[in-house]
Amino acid sequence: MTEPPSSRYAEAGVDIDKGNEFVQRIKSIVATTQTRGVLTDIGGFSGLFAIGNMGIEDPVLTASTDGVGTKLTVAKLCDRHDTIGIDLVAMCVNDIVVCGARPLFFLDYFSISKLDLEVATDVVTGIARGCKIAGCALIGGETAEMPGLYQHGDYDIAGFAVGIADRNKIIDGSDIRVGDKIIGLASSGLHSNGYSLVRKICFEEMGLSVDDQIDEFGSSLGEELLRPTRIYVEPVLKTLRSYAINGLVHNTGGGFIDNVPRILPAGCRAMIDPGSWPIPPVFDFLQQNGGIAGSEMYRTFNMGIGMMALVNDEIVEDVMQQFRAFGESPYVIGEVQAADENDSRRITIKGIAE
Repeated sequence: MTEPPSSRYAEAGVDIDKGNEFVQRIKSIVATTQTRGVLTDIGGFSGLFAIGNMGIEDPVLTASTDGVGTKLTVAKLCDRHDTIGIDLVAMCVNDIVVCGARPLFFLDYFSISKLDLEVATDVVTGIARGCKIAGCALIGGETAEMPGLYQHGDYDIAGFAVGIADRNKIIDGSDIRVGDKIIGLASSGLHSNGYSLVRKICFEEMGLSVDDQIDEFGSSLGEELLRPTRIYVEPVLKTLRSYAINGLVHNTGGGFIDNVPRILPAGCRAMIDPGSWPIPPVFDFLQQNGGIAGSEMYRTFNMGIGMMALVNDEIVEDVMQQFRAFGESPYVIGEVQAADENDSRRITIKGIAE
């Protein structure tokens, strides 16, 4: 009896059978994220989601897409891939919630040199965990083997999220007024920004490895760098049920300097007081060992604040208490002031030279 011919596609580096096995592996994981709007199981050509009656008077869909950058390199160095998916979801859904929208569903794109079932399953497990935290469903994705484009063991991921908001309740910053207070919600650490600089400082210049224990962190370098991005969806949405938030800022790439002005209306500027919240040790560690100017720190990193809420001064304490009740660590980190017509940056970090 002759043996069946080998697959020329597999010889070229793409294993269709392994891809099918991967889909079977993750079906039960993906199923844990299903919400009432999901109409299809994973494995179809597209994911179907019924908006239905959500009690929204004038529904508007909102969408976001993002990745996690070179934090993936740290995951590879640590050989740990079960948290990077949380980062992926966080980067998308945190962008959606800033307009007052609830994330509905999520899709992922996973590309790799040669499919490793264990690594891929760990990544999707993290994505599913992130979706459950955000209250959205993972309804589909794409897995692509691309030998020759990626080096052995390398992979990349991208995420896509869709949410829904009531047109009459969309938060766009237009209600922000001079005198509003800026509440900062603590980050879990670096989140998913600035990792090209982080890797240059830690691995190239300092010669550290991910296994090195860092006293300031109380953990290994790898553990600190892989801390998942905090997902703020539920605390923000629950707070919005009781209190008006005039503006929200997801503090990601560009840090304070670029992100805060995006939400400010004409005639307003932000004054931020760095002494008003505890800055996690990882940021001081990077600044001291990397010789980074203060202004660059606040433009590259979140400096311990992952989300900002701009609220009327009269309700700031109530909003703070509400965030605490939902598990967040809020701080009044600044206020909105009148902007000079010649103020092009519209943000000042006290004590930090521009």
